[in-house]
Order: sequence, then C-alpha cells, then structure tokens
Amino acid sequence: MIHVKPNVQSSGRGPTVILLHSSGSSGRQWDTLVGSLQSRFRLQTVDFHGHGGTPAWPGGRPMSLEDEAALFAPLLAAAPQGVHLVGHSYGGAMALKLAQLHPQRVRSVAVYEPVLFRLLFDYNPLHSPAREVVLAAARIHTSLVVGQADRAARQFVDYWSGDGTWEAMSLSRRHSVISRMPALAPHFRALFDDGLRRAQLGRLAMPVLCLTGARTRASTRRIGELLRLALPGAVHEMLAGMGHMGPLTHPGVVAARIAGWLDTQAMLQDAGERLLAVA
Repeated sequence: MIHVKPNVQSSGRGPTVILLHSSGSSGRQWDTLVGSLQSRFRLQTVDFHGHGGTPAWPGGRPMSLEDEAALFAPLLAAAPQGVHLVGHSYGGAMALKLAQLHPQRVRSVAVYEPVLFRLLFDYNPLHSPAREVVLAAARIHTSLVVGQADRAARQFVDYWSGDGTWEAMSLSRRHSVISRMPALAPHFRALFDDGLRRAQLGRLAMPVLCLTGARTRASTRRIGELLRLALPGAVHEMLAGMGHMGPLTHPGVVAARIAGWLDTQAMLQDAGERLLAVA
C-alpha cells in the first residue's frame, strides 16, 4: 500500500465528523457546514489525492478507491469513539466505501448524490443513465489524452453543473479546475472498477442519510433510486431546486439538513450510551 500524507484541517470539539469533498474541489467546500457545527463537533476536512493541499497519487498503477480510502485510516484510528462521515459526489461514494471497509469505526453516514456508478452498470449497463456517464467519462479522458485539459475541465463542469457553467466561472476558478483534471479523471475509473455493489451496501448497519437534488442529472437521479432499493432502512430525501452540485450552489440549505442529521445522531447515540452505562 502506498502512503501519502493528506492535507487535513480540524476545528471544533465534540464527536468527530469527517467531511469528504467532491471531485475538482477541496475540503473548503464544507466551510458553511463547519461554521455551523464547530461549537459542538470536531470537524475534519480532508483533501483527496491531487486536490487542495494533498499530493497527487504517486503510484505506478491506476488508483483504486481503497488507495483513496487509505488517506483516512489514521483519522479513523485516532477516533476510538468512532466518526460520522459526510460526503458529496465522489466524496459521498468514498464515505460509503469507508463505512463498508471500517463498519466498526463509522457511527453514521450522510451523503449528497454519491456517484456509485457500479449500481448503474450492475442494474443495466445499456440503460440511458449508465450510457450517459460512460460517454461523459470517455469525452473527458479523450480530451486529456490529446493534451486539452481546458476542454476536459469544461466538459466535466458543464456535465455536472449544466451547459454554460464553465463560461460563467471566473478565470481563477477555471485554472483551479484545470490544474486538478489529471487527479480528477482517475476517479471515474476507480468508481467504475471498484465501486460498491448493492449487496455490500445492504450490509451497512449504521444510520445513513441519502440526499438527492430534484434537478440533477439522469445518472445521479437513477443512482438515488437504486440507493432506495439497496438501503431500504436509510433516510432518503430529495431537495427541491438543486442539481448535482447542491452543496456548493445551496450551501446553507444543505448544511442545515446535514447539521440536523448529525445533531440527531449524536443525541441518540449519547442517550444509548447513557442507558448502557446505567444497565
């Protein structure tokens, strides 16, 4: 296993919450949620390989989700009382992967549109939502192969946020996304090859909150539907007016819902521990 030291930012005190960002972003995407929770939780934001302050994947082979998950192993080991996980998009898929790899360490999971593409392929690889995301990944890969990182970045941003989003972005933000494309593109392959399957999700025993935007892509809308089948005991909610990038376009609304979830989980778990102490 190749080990890379991730960039981790910590604040607050209380039960540990690890926040996992989306592809092309960084831990700073959770600033609004951190601000609302740091008075009662210990928040840790972690940058993925090649994002924010974490070095790029150095391996001589394609990166897997387990390689990415290794960034979080020290944080999980340092939290004997367990952690709550929050993730968006690629970060949501990673949160569920961590819950599957370390079920005894994860107390709850809250995800916004985890990109569990394996669910699409296992259900029907010829169905339009599956073909849509494969085509998007192929276009981005082709642009990178021919040395057009700017074109790849435009394709990535406009796929997830809607046509015209790239043109509306500031130059500094465009340059930031372009610089991360070599690290971002391998996410598709890792998700295609190493993504969680329905049976693995069904074995998760901790509380799970699954959020989906009402105006999202066909691929992530279908993943949300399949998650309802894979995780019938989870809480599934659709948030009005949001697309796939809801945590960035509507940070206050998403933060408020996740904060409410975390407060409830912490309260229930604290009450359960008190009852066990008395018994």
